[in-house]
Amino acid sequence: MTTPTAIRTYRDATAIVTGAASGIGRALAENLTAQGCEVVLADLQLEEAETTAAALRAVGGKATAVRLDVTDHTAFEQLVNDTVARTGRLDYLFNNAGISHGMGAGARHYRLEDWRRIIDVNLGGVVNGVQSTYNLMIDQGFGHIVNTASMAGLVPSVGTTSYVTTKHAVVGLSHNLRAEAAQLGVRVSVLCPGVVRTPLIDGGRYGRRIEGVTSEMTREMWERQKPISAEEFAKKALGAVAKNKGIVVVPAFWKLFWWLFRVSPSFSVYLATRSFRDLGLREASGDRSQK
Repeated sequence: MTTPTAIRTYRDATAIVTGAASGIGRALAENLTAQGCEVVLADLQLEEAETTAAALRAVGGKATAVRLDVTDHTAFEQLVNDTVARTGRLDYLFNNAGISHGMGAGARHYRLEDWRRIIDVNLGGVVNGVQSTYNLMIDQGFGHIVNTASMAGLVPSVGTTSYVTTKHAVVGLSHNLRAEAAQLGVRVSVLCPGVVRTPLIDGGRYGRRIEGVTSEMTREMWERQKPISAEEFAKKALGAVAKNKGIVVVPAFWKLFWWLFRVSPSFSVYLATRSFRDLGLREASGDRSQK
């Protein structure tokens, strides 16, 4: 097998995409395979990932599905090692898996286990991905780690405090790692989508809904922010990744909110405060246990 020497964009490259059974992860996998990339679709929802992988193979794509719990570092590392042993390289890791807890409710309604679970998945999963691939990419002389954060990692976002906490951490991790990794031949980018139409809008399969906050309430909250399709996001995001952009904000109009927060953080917090009140999110009552 020929020793790989440079990253490929995207034809004949190898990529792992976590959270690939649905939403942004699935859209990334579909777009990557369409461009000639071999993709490993990693997700807890193995049946759904296998269905997507089979559909991609049916139209000539190279795709396999693997069950992965991103909070399990040993399993993540094994997946990476197996992928490289089979394909001879790893060009991209898309650290995309994520959950939400308590969408549409104030932090007073969270349980301690909610905090721990979302941190384990949204931040711990990214850390496990970095730990499993970074040194390998350094050794092979190339690679691109792409972490999915959110606009919620750049600005305040009402009714999503635990989610915002993890996404700000992912942005910080990505900034710092990009600065360090550049001199070692490894690229790092962070995706910061605005509102994208995915299962996460309704909390997703693995999120916990706060009592009194219905899926209709959260869906209405997000619909006001004009969500785009996962397919549109993936196409634009992968174009930016190909150009090695450090921070990828899609749709572009969300950059205005990011700019506003950098210019006047206090004004952005004021707007978030008004939004929380105006949207009528659950804050007056409910489960306040501190388990």
